[in-house]
Amino acid sequence: MCIGKYTSKHSEHFYVVFRVIIGLMFFMHGFMKFSAMNVPVASLFGVAGVVEIIVGLGILVGMFSRLAAVGGIITMVVALITQHFPKGINPLANGGELAILYLIAMLIILGKGNGKASLEHTVLKKEHC
Repeated sequence: MCIGKYTSKHSEHFYVVFRVIIGLMFFMHGFMKFSAMNVPVASLFGVAGVVEIIVGLGILVGMFSRLAAVGGIITMVVALITQHFPKGINPLANGGELAILYLIAMLIILGKGNGKASLEHTVLKKEHC
């Protein structure tokens, strides 16, 4: 079997798995700020945590994924500018590699949207695109 034919045939399924995992990880990233670190919500770090929870849930369940991705992109750009780039431009040295990976994932979700399996499609009867 040619792997290219298999991956092409199932690319929508792969994308849904990608979207769900990114959404879950982003949600957990935000949730961790409150459960493990006791961050005050009124701080920049706390606001980022709230946004990460909301964005992560939206992407996880496939509800307004493109809008959620915009929130994720803004959050990651702010994180890079305020937390990582002041420590240097190299993401491996400044701890910004995860923020860059999330930023790239959010750009992909912004371009692709919900995909086939989404709460938005189920509830609002919208066509996936």
